[in-house]
Amino acid sequence: MAASQLIIDTDPGVDDAFAISLAALSEDVDLLGVTTVFGNVPLEHTTRNALRVLQLCGRADVPVAAGAARPLIHPQAARAGHIHGEDGLSGRSAALPEPERDIEPGGAIKLLVGLLEEAGEPVTIAPIGPLTNIALLLAAHPHVKAKIDRIVLMGGGVNRGNTTATAEFNIWSDPEAARRVLVEENVPCVMVPLDLTYKCAVDAEWLAKLAAGGPIGAALNALTPDYLASYRRSLGWDGIVLHDAVAVAEAIRPGILRTETYPIEVETSFGPGRGSTLVDSRLPGLRGEGEGAGAPSTVQVAMDTDVDGLGEFVLGRLTR
Repeated sequence: MAASQLIIDTDPGVDDAFAISLAALSEDVDLLGVTTVFGNVPLEHTTRNALRVLQLCGRADVPVAAGAARPLIHPQAARAGHIHGEDGLSGRSAALPEPERDIEPGGAIKLLVGLLEEAGEPVTIAPIGPLTNIALLLAAHPHVKAKIDRIVLMGGGVNRGNTTATAEFNIWSDPEAARRVLVEENVPCVMVPLDLTYKCAVDAEWLAKLAAGGPIGAALNALTPDYLASYRRSLGWDGIVLHDAVAVAEAIRPGILRTETYPIEVETSFGPGRGSTLVDSRLPGLRGEGEGAGAPSTVQVAMDTDVDGLGEFVLGRLTR
């Protein structure tokens, strides 16, 4: 069976590092490239972190290109250094190996277009940071939509937020870009929201198995102290939430997450709901009544999974 083709768009970030490694170490994945975006930390750091994580995994063959350094329209109000560390990797990015490969000239959009045009079959894209690069790609190069199998993104929430009461960080960082991708573009999307990623949190025992599972697992575990401290406060126990790795698991193995198809909107106002994903889970007969004409955009929203099975899948790939 041919390996599935995948591109990751990312803002590493501890959970991004786990997600990149998950794809890079999976023999059934043809990781075509990695593009970086601002998000958890500035673009300079996210790009360097992506290069170093790939080097850790022995994947200097994977091209990396730097993308958007800021949102489409409005400045990003805050970053997530208080969760991921000021360098994005708990202050330990320098402990990863120096990359043998430099970034690709021309930037992320050029790399994305080239990889998609050259692909012999439709490609899965896994955006696990703000959706700025993907919005720019689809707006400037609409012909590549035919080469995209689906977009599997980590972002949003059905009944919760993390940056605000209702908004998840990736969507909140550039709501205008998120709306363009999720609402305005006709590309199949799977949204992996906070509601599910929190269900998939891993505990100290899982992290101990990761650390004991080989040099890559040990190196990844060593990146988690700041992240672990943050989630100890929010979870109430020793563990971390591997948000982005949950989405990449679905990109690698379609169906590992159970999805439901719902109409969706993204709030781009400057009120308290900015950056919220409005998932319309009403019964079909109740949707849209009195709300104007036009069919709403629909997205596959990941709602559930075999949590233990998913944890074993990720751990197995990272320690094989």
